[in-house]
Amino acid sequence: MPLKKPGYRRAFMLGTVLLLAGAAWSTSFAAEEAGIIAQSADYFPDQTGNEWHYRGQITEGPLQTVEHKFFSNVSSVTGTKTIKGMTVTVFHDTNPGNHGTMDSFYRRDSVGIVYYGSEPGTPFEKQLVPYQIVRFPMKVASSFPQFNRKDLDFGNDLNRDGINEKADAQGDASVLGQESVTVPAGTFKDAVKVEARMRMHIYLSGTKKTVQGTDVMTAWFVKGVGLVKYVERQELSPLEDRGVVTDIMEELESYEIKPSKASLGRSETPPEGLFADDAGDDKLHQVLFPSGFRPDTGQSMAPKRLTPH
Repeated sequence: MPLKKPGYRRAFMLGTVLLLAGAAWSTSFAAEEAGIIAQSADYFPDQTGNEWHYRGQITEGPLQTVEHKFFSNVSSVTGTKTIKGMTVTVFHDTNPGNHGTMDSFYRRDSVGIVYYGSEPGTPFEKQLVPYQIVRFPMKVASSFPQFNRKDLDFGNDLNRDGINEKADAQGDASVLGQESVTVPAGTFKDAVKVEARMRMHIYLSGTKKTVQGTDVMTAWFVKGVGLVKYVERQELSPLEDRGVVTDIMEELESYEIKPSKASLGRSETPPEGLFADDAGDDKLHQVLFPSGFRPDTGQSMAPKRLTPH
């Protein structure tokens, strides 16, 4: 898939989509669970052999300079592998966010989707995974904290004093609603619009200066199709005289979805336990598509799909 790798990772990177509970379920259920998006898992098809073709554009540079780049990316589900005893689905991207070939790993069950990292990954990302990127059932106008990690090794020496900087990172994900979206592959009604926000505080070694970084990704998922579009803005406050802003977008051009077997969404239940809406539970909270700056390269580190494309 991908909230990016860029997932990022555009990927970060997953994919999916469904109707509002009120339209697909009984009146009594809709009244009780207003805003619930029924069969949420259907918005993230992850059958082996699925394939999505995207076209992308990047606008980047210091605030006073703008550079435009165009790229293409093909994302596909290639199978499964085992990570730390867990079976995860492998999404292969040829050029997510214009960052080159990448494999991203996700696990989907009845309570949501968890991101397990990527190859090649980064030292910074490895300090964050695994973390949840989507909660089932999805609910309109709902949010949850994805992660809140402190004193991480940023994996890069920004001020060139021979010591990697330390960083704090916090991420939140929100389901904004459903709307129509048009991309080269067509116009899709009732796409689920999701937003992931990542904030970073980077502490420069040897000084008291702090650099601020933000990564905001908005993605649209369609039932039975997956990720059809995402837009992302990354901002880094000035280290010396100028800050850096990067805007990234990928849109679906074509896709092939294999027949689905059993759908976990058919019997999904409200989140509980580890992934319940508990403000005190942030063991697996993280950015929705794995989004963020790739510290060791200066690039985005998220798969650009909210995953499963």
